[in-house]
Amino acid sequence: MKSVRFDRTNALCGALFILLGLFFVVQSLDLELGTAFRMGPGYFPLVLACVLVLFGMIIVVQSARVEHEGVGPIAWRGLMFILPAPIVFGMTVRGLGFVPALFLAAMIASFASSRMTPLLSVLLSAVLTLFSVLVFSYGLGLPFRSFGPWLGFWGG
Repeated sequence: MKSVRFDRTNALCGALFILLGLFFVVQSLDLELGTAFRMGPGYFPLVLACVLVLFGMIIVVQSARVEHEGVGPIAWRGLMFILPAPIVFGMTVRGLGFVPALFLAAMIASFASSRMTPLLSVLLSAVLTLFSVLVFSYGLGLPFRSFGPWLGFWGG
């Protein structure tokens, strides 16, 4: 049976939330607060700051009540594939276009799982790309260029 002990990491995180919340409480008091029905510019920041202080208090209390477990091994494979995927998307979306950039990013991210096969990765990336095109381009009508200038004839 594990002993219950004080979790310093969570306590520090909670204290940081409390300090940041109190800082923003003080800052929002300089603005006109108004009422709940007629909010001034300081009302919403004050409410959010109070919620941040409340969350900080909950975290500090929980840090004294929860069993502390050490951090497990770092999932290097996940880090090596998940982190570059949105970067690749951002760097290629203008040149390749929405469809190929999203497909490429999904392919890269899919290999974060050790059970992913190349065929399954292509299938998953194609389904995700099709779903995203349907939702963002057709459903929401966002003006994405499907294929970019790097692709020559397709890029238009």
